Amino acid sequence: QVQLVESGGGLVQAGVSLRLSCAASTRTFSDYAMGWFRQAPGKEREFVAAISASGVSTRYVGSVKGRFTISRDNAKNTVYLQMNSLKPEDTAIYYCAVSSYRTTYSTQSAYNYWGQGTQVTVSS
Repeated sequence: QVQLVESGGGLVQAGVSLRLSCAASTRTFSDYAMGWFRQAPGKEREFVAAISASGVSTRYVGSVKGRFTISRDNAKNTVYLQMNSLKPEDTAIYYCAVSSYRTTYSTQSAYNYWGQGTQVTVSS
């Protein structure tokens, strides 16, 4: 069983930055791609970003391209989401997830372990 613990969320004003972290309790962290998803109030959970097992390949949803950066430190079993130029529409609970694959996918069915989420609230 893999445990994922997200941190770094908070209440911020539009335009500032936040960095989310997700620590994974698994010895095989470097074998699998990782993803970040988010769920806004009243909406379904959506894909945000993913990074391959090696960290070489990344994938983003269009609304965050150029503002968010996903990265990973396999030595620390941690994946990050650097969020710049935050907007009120980025307000959501952010979840990290472990993929069943080495390459990046945007579909939730490709992920088999999920964290509890961290709240990000962006005020205008």
